[in-house]
Amino acid sequence: MCKPLPRRSVGKPSGAQVAMLSRAPIKPPPPPRSHSGTDFWPTAGIKMLYLVGLGLGDAKDITVKGLEIVKHCRRVYLEAYTSVLTVGKEALEEFYGRELILADRETVEQEADNILKDADLCDVAFLVVGDPFGATTHSDLVLRAVKLGIPYRVIHNASIMNAVGCCGLQLYNFGETVSVVFWTDTWKPESFFDKIQKNKQNGMHTLCLLDIKVKEQSLENLMKGKKIYESPRYMSVNQAAEQLLAIVQNRRLQGEEPEVTENTLCVGLARVGAMDQKIASGTLQQMSTVELGGPLHSMIIAGNMHPLEIDMLKLFAVDELSFEDNECQRNT
Repeated sequence: MCKPLPRRSVGKPSGAQVAMLSRAPIKPPPPPRSHSGTDFWPTAGIKMLYLVGLGLGDAKDITVKGLEIVKHCRRVYLEAYTSVLTVGKEALEEFYGRELILADRETVEQEADNILKDADLCDVAFLVVGDPFGATTHSDLVLRAVKLGIPYRVIHNASIMNAVGCCGLQLYNFGETVSVVFWTDTWKPESFFDKIQKNKQNGMHTLCLLDIKVKEQSLENLMKGKKIYESPRYMSVNQAAEQLLAIVQNRRLQGEEPEVTENTLCVGLARVGAMDQKIASGTLQQMSTVELGGPLHSMIIAGNMHPLEIDMLKLFAVDELSFEDNECQRNT
């Protein structure tokens, strides 16, 4: 049996001990650390570039950490060409309490050095709709910063790449994401269709990111060197479906029988993350006539589906009979 230790009497500290304690420096608590083990924000004395995701809806979708950084930085840029929020620059400025500098494609891709100027002397924020790494352009900005010896930090947020799960299709069943571009009279690429077919053959869903044309020049103005820009255009689910249907017909004329047909089940999504978000499910043919309202739109070409995924898609069905055909049964 263990005997209890004798208690030691604790007297008052001597005058010498009190004097010693009063002279001892008080150490501040260590700063918070990120998951990578490095100081996140604020980082005392170190100026840097911050890439801040804004989410998908409106001004309030920014994270608390992101908002603190925006209020703290000397210059704040708003990337304005890979995606858009449902509110404009003025609404963001009012909520953030900061003036924003618009950064269009030309600014980001050709004048990136201006964004990075003095970022090692004062904090600079680069705001991106969705998540900062949703577009390869932003990886290029990071590489430029590293090359110049400028530290950087990334504040992540929701992106269309994960928010599409709202339709009920499981994210781990998605294959390669594709971009569907606007066709012109002389340029009608079909390479994205081959990727969709490959995903379909593997039973995977395909997320189609639909084209955005912001501050674009016509070929004529581009050749003449005129800084005249076309009105913004945002591809709708209808337009994307019509182009896909045209490709299906082209492939048949070439003697192919494509994996994707008029009866392939698809999902149309509009303004994901906003209060007026819309989702519609149905065949590719039905997607060519469905009305989902204003931008931004995305579309999913469904692969093989679990019964639970089918039940979820039925919640958004243009016509539930679309889910009773033979193709749908094969997908299960």
